[in-house]
Amino acid sequence: MRVRVDKASDALYFRLDESRIVESEEVRPGVILDHDEENRVVGVELLQVSTRTAEGQLSSIQFQSG
Repeated sequence: MRVRVDKASDALYFRLDESRIVESEEVRPGVILDHDEENRVVGVELLQVSTRTAEGQLSSIQFQSG
């Protein structure tokens, strides 16, 4: 999995695997899901991420595994 923050476009992108993206769907305003050929979600993009988080939180991302 890859995580990318694009400050210029104010977006946060989670890429779950490297399958080819065949369709993208905006499921909520500013939340876009990328689907592969088998309709599995392989990417999640959050737009206007600076309005969704407290200032400075994007410089440090914590992961938890259960």
